[in-house]
Amino acid sequence: MKDYTIPTQNICPRSISFSLEDGKIYNIKFHGGCPGNTKAIAKLLEGTDAQRVVDILKGNECGNKGTSCADQLARGVEKALAE
Repeated sequence: MKDYTIPTQNICPRSISFSLEDGKIYNIKFHGGCPGNTKAIAKLLEGTDAQRVVDILKGNECGNKGTSCADQLARGVEKALAE
């Protein structure tokens, strides 16, 4: 299992951490932000195929920010998969 922590921009959480193993995502944690929503995202995605996370969440926006917690997670996972 490989662990990642990604810095964020233009969202409430200051960073997001997660683990990848065998193409699946685990241990998702948003550091800051709305705990109700971010904990729900983490629970829903636990053990999900990492590429599916990217496909579903990338491009989701929060208000007029041009990004969101979900989008930032997707972008971080996408970078991790490209390594």
